[in-house]
Amino acid sequence: MQNNNTIQVLCTRPLDTLLVTNAFNRGISIDTIPFIETIPLADEDISNTINDLAQKKITAIFTSMNAVDAVTARLNHVPKWDIFCLGGVTKEKVLQFFGEKHFKASAKSAGLLAEKIIEHKPENQLVFFCGDQRMDELPETLAVNGFPTQQVVVYKTIQTPVETSKNYQGIVFFSPSAVHSFFSVNTIPLSTVLFAIGKTTAATIQTYVQNKIITSEWPGKEQMIDVVLNYFKPININT
Repeated sequence: MQNNNTIQVLCTRPLDTLLVTNAFNRGISIDTIPFIETIPLADEDISNTINDLAQKKITAIFTSMNAVDAVTARLNHVPKWDIFCLGGVTKEKVLQFFGEKHFKASAKSAGLLAEKIIEHKPENQLVFFCGDQRMDELPETLAVNGFPTQQVVVYKTIQTPVETSKNYQGIVFFSPSAVHSFFSVNTIPLSTVLFAIGKTTAATIQTYVQNKIITSEWPGKEQMIDVVLNYFKPININT
C-alpha cells in the first residue's frame, strides 16, 4: 500500500525488481519507463569484422554493456584480447565472458578510462566497440596521446519518447540519448531533482533545464539508486 509521503521517482531505463522493491521499502516509489532502445547490428560486415579481430591479439575497449553483448554474441571462442572497460555492469559482463586473464583495467568514466589505457601503453591495435551515439572523448583523448583507435559500431540507439503526466520529485537519467528522448515530449517543474550518470549526461540535461542535478560518478544502476536514496534520505516505512 502506498504511503502519502512516498517520494515519486522516474527511472528512464529498466531496473531489477529488487532495486525497486528496496527503494519502496524505504519510502521511494520508482516508475521505470525506458526512453531509449538499443539494437545490435547484425549485418554480415559487422560479423566479419568481429570474427577477423577475434583471430588477432588486440586491445579491446568497451564503455557499454550493450557493446559487450553485441560482440560476445558473435564470438564462438574467447579471443586473446586485452580488455579495458567501464565499471559496473559493463565490467561484470566482460569478466563473465572473457575472464580475469584478459581484463586489464576499468574506470568510472570514459575520460578516466582513456587515462588508464595511456598509462598501460598498449602495443596492440586498439579497437573501440561502441554504439552509433557514442561520445568522442575517449577516442579523441587516445588519439592526441599517440594511441589511435579503430571504432567498430556494433549497436544503434533509438529514442522511444513517452509523455508522462505524473509529477515526479526525482528523475533518473543514464545517458544523453535518454535525456534527449525524455525532453522531446516532456516538460518538468523546477522543483524536480534530476539524477545523472556522469558529467556528459549532466551537461546534456543542462541544455534543457536549470533544475538541480545530482551526478553519480559510477556507471552502475545500484550505485545510481543509492545516490537517489541518500539524497532523499527516506525512512523505512515498514518499521
